Amino acid sequence: MKIAFVGKGGSGKTTLSSLFIRHLAASRIPVIAVDADINQHLGPALGLDEEAAAAIPAMGAHLPLIKDYLRGGNLRIASAETMIKTTPPGEGSRLLRVCEDNPVYDACARTVPLDDGCVRLMATGPFTESDLGVACYHSKVGAVELCLNHLVDGREEYVVVDMTAGSDSFASGMFTRFDMTFLVAEPTRKGIAVYRQYKEYARDFGVPLKVVGNKVQSPDDLEYLRSEVGEDLLVAVGHSDWVRAVEKGRQAPFAQLEGVNRTALERLHRTADASYERRDWERYTRQMVHFHLKNAESWGNAKTGADLAAQVDPSFVLLEGAATPQPA
Repeated sequence: MKIAFVGKGGSGKTTLSSLFIRHLAASRIPVIAVDADINQHLGPALGLDEEAAAAIPAMGAHLPLIKDYLRGGNLRIASAETMIKTTPPGEGSRLLRVCEDNPVYDACARTVPLDDGCVRLMATGPFTESDLGVACYHSKVGAVELCLNHLVDGREEYVVVDMTAGSDSFASGMFTRFDMTFLVAEPTRKGIAVYRQYKEYARDFGVPLKVVGNKVQSPDDLEYLRSEVGEDLLVAVGHSDWVRAVEKGRQAPFAQLEGVNRTALERLHRTADASYERRDWERYTRQMVHFHLKNAESWGNAKTGADLAAQVDPSFVLLEGAATPQPA
């Protein structure tokens, strides 16, 4: 299951995504956690110190390896250099699975131990001095999008992505890559404004969206969220002494998280799990191809000097049980 946490900056999406990741790990469910936010706070939220969090390899720095591995023996892709972030898989492509070892995970993922299990953590990487003034952050998350395009995952396997703040994820097709998107919203006009943007953008693509109210401190806050987002409001979360202690570097057993917040995480889990029944791999593949053709026409063909529409395999559908050729 592919799950995204989105919201405006400061809404608490990293905190909520880290709690959800801990909940899944405590349930002994395999998890790959991906920090796709420019601020790179997911590692510390999962208990890493700053040095260990900074040592997580940047996916963007390993993009040539990622492309070369995923391309595999796909004859429609002339070279790894002609792959762009939206390049879809086809016959001969190598696919990724949550529960496996492969060169992409070896290079980009690190195991993070938690008191109730462990997770694999991957990160896009922060801006560097060489990026300033010349690079767009969307170039950083391109590696994440490419990996999601080649990922086949089952019901009891999770990839949880802490997305970049605001509506930036709509600058690519990555927002359609998820089984469920949880939008973390504060009971404020700014929080509701981001929700309305997501709701509008997602509507045309059938992207499932639920709101997690955060920093809800009173019945008035809760009523405000209900009046503004209606049935999209899934749960509301208030203050947590456990979270505050962790934010101060005082690690505590996850089992000590307040009962009301554990109940909220269970609700998120049930909602994410229920989305499995609505999976439509054919539509998923069509949307992948749609955004690839748009990117090819708008900039990809000119950048690579190739006709990237030719990379589309019209007979290929990404499926949960799809076979993938392995390295010789």
